[in-house]
Amino acid sequence: MREKEEKDQLENEMIPEENNVASGENEESVDCPDTVIETMESLQMKANEWQDKYMRLFADFENYKKRMRQERFDLISTAGSDMILDILPVVDDFERGINSFDAVTDIEAVKQGYLLIYNKLINILKQKGLEPMNALDTDFNTDFHEALTMVPSHEKKGKVVDVVEQGYMLREKVLRFAKVVVGN
Repeated sequence: MREKEEKDQLENEMIPEENNVASGENEESVDCPDTVIETMESLQMKANEWQDKYMRLFADFENYKKRMRQERFDLISTAGSDMILDILPVVDDFERGINSFDAVTDIEAVKQGYLLIYNKLINILKQKGLEPMNALDTDFNTDFHEALTMVPSHEKKGKVVDVVEQGYMLREKVLRFAKVVVGN
């Protein structure tokens, strides 16, 4: 019984507090929900701002990736254009030489013309970093040479005896291995 009386008394004590809240007498408890709502609204606005910034940054990054991909593609597709522009005068020289075949009677002049065109082409390639390998009479090295065959030779054992196809280096890196005959 006593427990029931205490319970009733507690309920009666709580009822006036609820009436005070409803009537607006206790301002602290009334303001608390408003400040919580304001805080929630300001936090939501900040979250929306950050989300907007994130979405813009993400879109900018995606645009950057697309732009870089396109620039890389353009660079690769036009990478050889400078080289081609430098070689076109050599092609023009060859065309002039071919057109003069019927009129030329002096074979020595044709040889000299081809030698000039060859030197012009080699000089253009050297300017671009191409260097021919000096393989003849050097020690055979698999980093630079490709052996096609071996021939018996006592004085040139392990050395390059003949160069079948010239090797080339581009900026100190092997572009094409020299195809050689090695002494055995």
